[in-house]
Amino acid sequence: MRITKYYLTDLTCCINGAAIEVHKILDPGLLEKVYHKCLAHEFFLRGINFESEYRVFIDYKGMETEADLRCDFLVKDIISW
Repeated sequence: MRITKYYLTDLTCCINGAAIEVHKILDPGLLEKVYHKCLAHEFFLRGINFESEYRVFIDYKGMETEADLRCDFLVKDIISW
C-alpha cells in the first residue's frame, strides 16, 4: 500500500473521531487505563487496525535493546501515540 498525505489525513481523522467518541461518552475524571480500554474497543468497532502497549526498541550502533518503553497505541503500523 502506498502511503499518501490523503491516506494519513484520513487515518488521523478516524483516530481523532474515535478519541472524541470515547471522551463524549465517558467525560473527564477517570483513570487512564479506563480510557485506554475504551479507545481500544472503539478502534475495534470502527475497524481500525492497532496494537496496544507496543514495546519500543532502541537501536544503538547495531545493538538492539528493549527500552522498557511502551507506546499506548500503534495504529496501522504508521501512527503511534
